[in-house]
Amino acid sequence: MIKVSIDNFDLEQICRSGQCFRMARREDGRYCVIAGSRYLELEQQDDQIIFYCEKEEFTKVWESYFDLGRDYGAYIRQINPGDLYLINAAEFGSGIRILQQDLWEMIVSFLISQQNNIVRIRRCIQNICESYGEKKMNDRGEVYYGFPKPEDLAWLHEDDLKPCNLGYRSKYVVRTAKSIASGELDLEAVSRMSYKKAKEELLKLFGVGEKVADCICLFALHHLEAFPVDTHINQALQNHYKRGFPKRRYEGFQGVVQQYIFYYELVGKNGIYQ
Repeated sequence: MIKVSIDNFDLEQICRSGQCFRMARREDGRYCVIAGSRYLELEQQDDQIIFYCEKEEFTKVWESYFDLGRDYGAYIRQINPGDLYLINAAEFGSGIRILQQDLWEMIVSFLISQQNNIVRIRRCIQNICESYGEKKMNDRGEVYYGFPKPEDLAWLHEDDLKPCNLGYRSKYVVRTAKSIASGELDLEAVSRMSYKKAKEELLKLFGVGEKVADCICLFALHHLEAFPVDTHINQALQNHYKRGFPKRRYEGFQGVVQQYIFYYELVGKNGIYQ
């Protein structure tokens, strides 16, 4: 068990921010995260976070996963004081952090995200993991499933994931799994690329467009300059930034600001979590 005090960190906000689809709140108030084949439970008491894992695992995995070494307060302090909409959005979502997640898992997750809502995305990913992932057991003796590797899906026919509720997205995931398993796409190489080059490589994948590529760059590769634009963001830009969003002002952390806007539009304005 590891206890750390962290500013600008809120488990509920992170869980509901739309960047992680295998994180949930348990009935006992703890949160659980499944990342790849790893399982973690953690809970929050004010600004103190309790990680139920060994120190070595915390240092090697979860410290970077939750981006604990970064000062998000510094980003918030740089927001234009005259931009009341963004000030309100950042205040509402001030506990959000950009998670550093597995590249393959994020490719699949955001291929599934197209024309979909968060509840259904979670269900689709759970179905895939239960059907093709490795069966595991946590310290409570509860069963969970790891995220399937590319080779676990590469042998499928293009429509084989439709029973997992993927619909037309099935062929996107299967073709991408084949590309990675065959070596056509080198995930290690992409992970070392700049934002621009990584995005160019991701756009070559079947089914990956601008928004999906930017989501992968932001939530897997941690390119904080990525600024995904979906329907929620587009609506905010039309309503509050008629002349365009001032990305240059927030150079280097546009993606952080994007998350404040996204979360505010998704949860803050009407309290609905879709």
